[in-house]
Amino acid sequence: MAGQAGGATGRPPLTERRRAETRMEIAEEAVRLFAAKGVAAVTAEDIASAAGVSTRTLWRYFRSKEECVRPLLTTGLELLSDRLRECPGDHDSLAEAILSIRYDDDTTPRLRALGDLLRLCRDEPGLRAVWLEAHYDAEAAFAAMIAERTGRPAGDLAVRVEAGVLNTAMRIGVEEWALRSDGEERPSLPETVNRALRMVGAVEQA
Repeated sequence: MAGQAGGATGRPPLTERRRAETRMEIAEEAVRLFAAKGVAAVTAEDIASAAGVSTRTLWRYFRSKEECVRPLLTTGLELLSDRLRECPGDHDSLAEAILSIRYDDDTTPRLRALGDLLRLCRDEPGLRAVWLEAHYDAEAAFAAMIAERTGRPAGDLAVRVEAGVLNTAMRIGVEEWALRSDGEERPSLPETVNRALRMVGAVEQA
């Protein structure tokens, strides 16, 4: 099965999956090093060595050491897109469809790394720029999802506004989850994001 292109099962080819795994391994090591030493003290060579790849390989995947964290920031959108494709199209809005999704718990090492990363974004402009760029791209993805569900063009003003509001609510929800201190009792990531999305619904109905 590994030798097939993945068309029959819908899975990406092995080489593509391995590239994605390598990118994620680099991202996780980058966050670990950034959290331990600070971004300025970490070099691309440090990240490559920790991830077990050559510096040349790292530069083939990423434009800067800060961009190494991007796979951690986009994996949530990819998961959401997969879940939405499985979700029945009988919801009035994309926000309602997202609210209907059930997620696994958020105690995994990868989500803990995401929390560490977003806390670093407060004081590290380079990382914050990557976070905001990821959401800029996510907004276009949300617009495409809304267009597909409604039959309207992705460039339609109403579609773009809905995508922007949804994207902002989700970004703030994730940040709210991540920035609560460890000593505080905090809801899970899905609970926090869903709360933010419900607030958007309350604003729309006001």
